[in-house]
Amino acid sequence: MNFSSRLLENAVNEFSRLPGVGQKTALRLVLHLLNEPQADVERFSHALTSLRNNIRFCQVCHNISDLPVCEICSNVKRDKSVICIVEDTRDVMAVENTNQYHAVYHVLGGLISPMDGIGPSDLNIETLVERVKTGDIKEVILALSATMEGDTTIFYIYKRLKDLQVQVSTIARGIAFGGELEYVDEITLGRSIATRVPYGISEK
Repeated sequence: MNFSSRLLENAVNEFSRLPGVGQKTALRLVLHLLNEPQADVERFSHALTSLRNNIRFCQVCHNISDLPVCEICSNVKRDKSVICIVEDTRDVMAVENTNQYHAVYHVLGGLISPMDGIGPSDLNIETLVERVKTGDIKEVILALSATMEGDTTIFYIYKRLKDLQVQVSTIARGIAFGGELEYVDEITLGRSIATRVPYGISEK
């Protein structure tokens, strides 16, 4: 793609680094911003800079938050005895949109994936184990994507928790194998959580 301006080219290249954004889409976005009032563009820029500089992660569940403890964890109406384990913040938002879950979360920050060099120590698993050990936790719901990485992570977490006197369950498999939680419709996801089943493995 030929550009008449180095500044334009640099801006397009930065936008095209975003997931799912090719150069044509990036160019359309940049040209749109060029046609916007300067105050609007500055507000857009400030929002991104403020997000990057000031965002926090909840000290309890690792969800993205404006405060040291997120609004979900600090909500006294939430059932603190049940923890829903999810991959990232997008999955928290997906489950919240079902309006069928009223307990708390634990965000892993990814899934175990040896092919990508991601092991258990790279995720927020130890803090989960500590939450279960020190808190009055009755149930842990493993709400991870139905993928090989998701199943590997579920298996590992189950092995870490199985001796801690806590019920471990998984969401019902109304979600097709290979499906990611954030793309599942709200009704299916809500039903999968409501009809969760105990998780267990046969050991020889």
